[in-house]
Parts: sequence; structure tokens; C-alpha cells
Amino acid sequence: MSARSVLADQQTSEAGRPFLWAAGLSLFVALAVVVLVVRDGPTRVEPARPVEALRASPAQAAAALSSFVAAVEARDGEALVDLAPPASTEVQDQLSGVAANAASLDLRDVTARYVDQAGTVADDGSWAGVVEMTWRFDGFDPAPAQADVIVRFAPDGDGLAIAGFGAPESSEGRVPLWLRGELAVARSDDYLVLVDGDHQEADDVASRVRRGIPVVTKVLPDWSGPVVVEVPGSASDLDETLGVPSGTYAGIAAVTAGVGTDSGPDAPVHVFVNPEVTDGLRRAGAQVVMSHELVHIATDAARKPVEPWLLEGFADYVALRDTRLPDRVTLGRAIEAARREGVPKALPSAADFDTQGPDLQARYEEAWLACRIIAERLGERVLLDLYDEVAGGAMLEDVLPRLGMPTAVLTRAWRSRLSLTS
Repeated sequence: MSARSVLADQQTSEAGRPFLWAAGLSLFVALAVVVLVVRDGPTRVEPARPVEALRASPAQAAAALSSFVAAVEARDGEALVDLAPPASTEVQDQLSGVAANAASLDLRDVTARYVDQAGTVADDGSWAGVVEMTWRFDGFDPAPAQADVIVRFAPDGDGLAIAGFGAPESSEGRVPLWLRGELAVARSDDYLVLVDGDHQEADDVASRVRRGIPVVTKVLPDWSGPVVVEVPGSASDLDETLGVPSGTYAGIAAVTAGVGTDSGPDAPVHVFVNPEVTDGLRRAGAQVVMSHELVHIATDAARKPVEPWLLEGFADYVALRDTRLPDRVTLGRAIEAARREGVPKALPSAADFDTQGPDLQARYEEAWLACRIIAERLGERVLLDLYDEVAGGAMLEDVLPRLGMPTAVLTRAWRSRLSLTS
């Protein structure tokens, strides 16, 4: 969840890609002379009327982006508003909010490099471009995030205005949350929470983070944070924030993922929350979700090659460790699935954790049960050693027998427990 670098000022290939020009919106004049052959001999036809085609201007786009970056770095709301189309109060408010976000989030290392045109130029001269952006939340991100962002441009006098971010008809790029307008922010030395909503929602999310940190450090005492939590306004906004196809995370309460396309060791990883799911959870459920994601942050799960059932089951093991919920609650979906389809013959596979797959919650519960059985029979320390070795690159099938529970033994115990509960 790779950045692409394409030189902007280049002509089309013979395959028919649009021309990119380092000039303003201009007119392409084509004069055609056609000779028709008729029965009485050739007839010369007068030149056709000029064909006018509006062109995008990479040079003007680069100038607008340079002004945008300068205004963000200066936290200059007026300068950002001046970059919006004069008649668009919505975009003016959005860009004014970006200045507020730059201050409240302490944005650093912001760059915006024009890469390529996205789509065609509209009849009104507006168009969109792919822009490689970088940004970093100072004090929280070890290095800048990097991603391709769709930026919309519109004619404005002799130059271009910035008319917005993202293109609904395009699957390219993403829209970082800080570009969506002014956000509600809650922060401390341990966490930074940014919400496309009100301050009460930001405070509520921050409370879950505060409660979740000791849950994690009780099992993983070496982790000290900090953590960044982003809450877009909707499930579709979450998909756009992460640059994934619409509907990818519609049924997911939260996901821990890279902020941009760089997956290097210092690339920032944040928790992203789906408000359409978490708003429907009880307080205890929402807290388990947050604690689960904090485990992923603490174990750097987004960059580790851990078998999905161990990855997710371990996170739930830590999040649920000190709760007193009965099995009918913590295994409710797994029990229903076992009654309906029979007890699974094998531990959940990677395919079972597809975000749009059926009975996804049951698969999470089954993964948690497997990790709980390991901790009950071999001890929590063995479960931690298992996770650490697999996260370090060891094969799960090799580590389990050495630690005292071959996969076949674990699977039998796991199936037996599911049979008893269902």
C-alpha cells in the first residue's frame, strides 16, 4: 500500500499520448487542405476552419505548486486562498484550512513536483495533473511521506489556480488528510490525532489512544511510541486517503498502513480509522480496535513478513488480554460461522483476510483463538518469541515445532476448541 517519476516536459509518443507543453493554455491550430476526386475531376476544397484544442501547461502548474509550497511552509492562509479560483469559496476555505493544518500538525519537508497530466483539458480550460508530494509531521514522522497526488488546475488570468485535490473519475494518486481542509487536532508527546470532524471526536479518539498505550506496553514494554492516528470523514475518504480502490476498507474499523508509497525503514506508518464502522461500536469495541492497531504500530507490522493469522491474532491477543469478555462475545462470529459451515479444517490463510472477503470478522476471531491457545499451553513468553522470530524472517512452520507446538498439533487444539464453543 511505489512512487512513480515521469518527466513532464515531453512530447507524446507515436502511440497518441497528449502533448505536454511548457507554455500557457494555448490553441492548437490545424489547417487542413483536402482534395476530393469526383467524376468530373479533382476539386480543391478551401482550408477547413481551425481546430482549437486547449493544452495543459506544466510550467504554469509548476509555478502554482511552488507558490503552494511556499505558502504552506509560511502557514500563510491568505496566500493559499489567493491560489484558489476567485469564484470558488469552497476551495478557498479548503486551502485556508490547509494553512491551519500546517500550523497545528507542524508540517515540514513539504514539496510538490509536477509529474504528468492526468486526463484531458476540459472545455473551460481546467485540467488535472499528477503531483509527487512529500510531507512530514515534525516530532512524529522519522522521514517524509511521499505519494502521487492528483491536483486540479483552472485558468486564472495569465496563470493557473489550484482548484482542488483528487479526481473522482481517476484511480491514480491519493489525497492526504491534511489537504482536505481544516482538521480537528489533539496531540501530546505520545500521540497526534487528526480528524476530519469536530474537536469532540478528536478528543474521543485521543482518549482511546491514551488508554491503549498501557495495554500494549504491558505486553511489549520496550515500545514507547509516538503514534499518529488519522480519521477521515467517511469510508470513501479513507480509501482515497490511502490511495486504494473505492470500497476497499468499507467494512474495516481501522488499518495500520504506510502514509505514502515509500516502504523504506523510516517511512512513516500511521493508524487510519474508518468512522463509519467505529461510530457504530460500543466503547469497549472501539477501544479494542484502537489497542489492536497500536500493537501493529509497536511491532512495525506494516513492514514485517508475518503470517496474517499470527499478525492479526497476536494484535487481538494483546488488545483483549485483560478484558473479561466471554467467549460468546470474543468468538461470536467464529462460532456462527462454524455452526453454519462446519469447523474449518485449517488455520486462516492469507486469502481469508481479504478486506472484502466473507466472514472477515470470524477469521480475526479464529486467529485470536490460535494465539490464545499458544499462550495458554506454552506461555505468553513463547507466543512473543514466536512472533519475534517470524517477524524477523523465520518460517512459521519451522519455529512452531521448535517452540513446542507443531502446526498440526496447534490446528487440532484449535479445531477442538471451536467445536466445543459452537
